[in-house]
Amino acid sequence: MKKIVTVVTAIICMFLFYLTLKSVLNVFDPGWQLPEASDEELIDNRIVLITQELDTPFWDQVSAGAMKQAEDDGARLEIWGSYGNNQDDFLKQIEIAIYSKVDGIIVQGLDTDEFKELTKVKASSYGVPVITVANDIPMAESLRRTYVGSNQHLAGRMIAKQLVQDMGEEGEVVLMLDKRQEYYQIQRLKGIREYLAEYPGIKMIEAETGDRREQVITTTKDLMNRMPGIDAFITVNAKFTDDLIEEIERRSQVEGYYIYSFDDDPASLTLLEQGKIDGMIEQSPSLMGKLSVELMMDYLNEEVLPLNLDGYLTEVQMVKQVNVE
Repeated sequence: MKKIVTVVTAIICMFLFYLTLKSVLNVFDPGWQLPEASDEELIDNRIVLITQELDTPFWDQVSAGAMKQAEDDGARLEIWGSYGNNQDDFLKQIEIAIYSKVDGIIVQGLDTDEFKELTKVKASSYGVPVITVANDIPMAESLRRTYVGSNQHLAGRMIAKQLVQDMGEEGEVVLMLDKRQEYYQIQRLKGIREYLAEYPGIKMIEAETGDRREQVITTTKDLMNRMPGIDAFITVNAKFTDDLIEEIERRSQVEGYYIYSFDDDPASLTLLEQGKIDGMIEQSPSLMGKLSVELMMDYLNEEVLPLNLDGYLTEVQMVKQVNVE
């Protein structure tokens, strides 16, 4: 019996020695290669793009540009966010991303204390880099790594320049403002003010309103009742444009006014095509998405350190009705 056990043990040992020797020889064989990594193993950077305006034309383009670049760079990109500017849900999505310890967050900036607390304190403490896209929050207030998007100050100047070209150097211009102006709106307003200030014959009327439909309509109605000499409107917050037009059409023809807006709101392009507004600032959302992912990957791979704190600016252009006909 002992002999049988000894023989079996010897056979097992010889077999194991054979397997070990074969493995060693394979390693030193110049034709031998490590197994190819699966696609999942190659993807080791998880990036999340978060917006509070999911399923809108502007943010669909941002997402498409970002997704294409992520595929090219071998990163895993997820699109998160909320619908209809639901800020509570939007902020919760950011918090979840931070606690999930994603590799990077690309986010639509929101000028609130809650947003700044998340990016400046929580994201930093978890070591999660943040890049703002489309809407910026200054680095000192958010500790974001960089910003990708339009030069909103320049956009404001461009829209004011087009107004002067169309209306002339005299007239009353209403600037439709949000009661709670975000940083990007403040930059637009600054550009508009600077340009129109060069024309003493142009009177600027700054009208603040809440962001609900009935509030915009009430503000527009009040303005037109008190100031029958109004010549033009600029909706600094593009979301006001549709409601503004609706109230104007109730009492007169929109053709009697010069009206300008930005492409943030889905209705702006439709109104331009219908001839109900005279011009619109068009941004580069697809490029914003592409560039934000590219820069995040550069940062994560330590190819560009630090990123430009002043931001990476994408193209803006003035689009007139004649350009879209």
